[in-house]
Amino acid sequence: MLSRIIASKLYSRYVWRLLAYDRVLLRHLCSRMERAVVRCVPSEPKLTISFTVAGSYRHMLREQTEELGKVLARISNGVVKAQNKGKKSKKNKNESPATDVAEPLVQLYFDGDLVAEDAPNRDAWKDGAVLQVGDARYKVERNPPTFTTAQLPGSVLAGFPVCPKLEIEFGDLRFCTFKWYKESSPDAHTRGEEDSWVESGSDRVFTPSNMDVGLKLKLKCMPGNESRLGHAVELVTSSAVEAGPGVCTSDNRHLYTCKVTDESTTRVVTYNILADIYSQTEFSRTVLYPYCAPYALELDYRQNLIKKELSGYNADIICLQEVDKGVFSDSLVPALDAFGMDGVFKVKERQHEGLATFYRRSKYRLLSRQDIMLSEALKTDTLHNVLLEKLSTNLVLKEKVLQRSTTLQLTVFQSTSDPSKILCVGNTHLYWHPKGANVRLIQMAVALNHLKKVIKKNTRARCCSAAISTVRHRQDSTSCSVRVRYRCSTVIGHLTDLRSFFKWNFTAHFS
Repeated sequence: MLSRIIASKLYSRYVWRLLAYDRVLLRHLCSRMERAVVRCVPSEPKLTISFTVAGSYRHMLREQTEELGKVLARISNGVVKAQNKGKKSKKNKNESPATDVAEPLVQLYFDGDLVAEDAPNRDAWKDGAVLQVGDARYKVERNPPTFTTAQLPGSVLAGFPVCPKLEIEFGDLRFCTFKWYKESSPDAHTRGEEDSWVESGSDRVFTPSNMDVGLKLKLKCMPGNESRLGHAVELVTSSAVEAGPGVCTSDNRHLYTCKVTDESTTRVVTYNILADIYSQTEFSRTVLYPYCAPYALELDYRQNLIKKELSGYNADIICLQEVDKGVFSDSLVPALDAFGMDGVFKVKERQHEGLATFYRRSKYRLLSRQDIMLSEALKTDTLHNVLLEKLSTNLVLKEKVLQRSTTLQLTVFQSTSDPSKILCVGNTHLYWHPKGANVRLIQMAVALNHLKKVIKKNTRARCCSAAISTVRHRQDSTSCSVRVRYRCSTVIGHLTDLRSFFKWNFTAHFS
């Protein structure tokens, strides 16, 4: 009896050692496996299966309800066709043809068990499953964190932040990893030199120094979520780092905005950043900005300056005018997102530029937004009946006002620290013409009526009108906001017939 007990214990230890060895071996094999990436979203009828087999990349789009066996048979047929194609090419080169290729065994396993071929795709392709294609084995990764967009800016200047444009699926940029590299010497990467890259940073944003002028940059970023990391992506700048303009006028202002404000303060920045379609005209180059070198009016160059200046203000609210559609999505959103801000955009009717309002997501939550074309609102909204009636006595002025595509972007935010505090932000770009003060006055009246209406809906709202831009295309947020307050008070003082529309305060709040 004692010998049987000892033998049983020895056998149990032997089995457990075998199982432990199998687990180690399985982990080792999985670490050496190729990847089979499966994208399966419940709201979509189809899933995708992507992997490399027989040296070629396969991307399959299949119905989620389809049986697994049909997919496995298609993979097997694809391998046979690829090998037969290679066999024909050898025959054309006067080489002896090989024998017919047998169909490879294609199976799917999960937890060591064979997955039934009648299982629907949505249930069969589980995370961690193993796909076997002949002698090759693939570890299935279902919905791993993946970059759907990953780009570096075209122009890189010393002393200016480089913000990659990144869009991620099944992940969060907070959990991604970043490694920045610079060339060890100019063109070292192009020449293929050994150790051509030197690690230089591990943050999402990298600011090259003057020592990096003439060198290209590389970013290795790995998408991630709370539980795992995805496949790394490597990006290399298309051009080398160029020398910056030196000291900028905004550098002195940044001395006063080194830190983000506390909960009791809101810092607002407003800026007309000059749309590219207006900066590249002959009139702009010869009349408006003859003092600017041609390179200084180029969009890539100006975007570097704009992103550095805006990020340096550490603002809570940023209101921008004359924002190109591409600039918003490709430049401003990636840059300001890296500094903790989200934004909304409205393109103006019949234009290629519009308005953008950004907000610090740690301090505010977006409750609602409205985009109002002032001329349409004046005609159709009963809120402006009195104003429209008075305006109809001057048909020439009425026609000028109704021809304008001026838009008001209204956003309502809630404080994350005190939900009872609501902030209403009005952002607009009034009619630009130096002789259009009367048109601007009407537009202001329409805008203020809408602001008043929104504030009534949010009884605790504070009206922040820091983003009214007027006449000149000038990259100076301070002078822009001061000029607005001065111009409005001057115009209202002379046109007393519309004073009744300005009974509530319309002032900008700055910290």
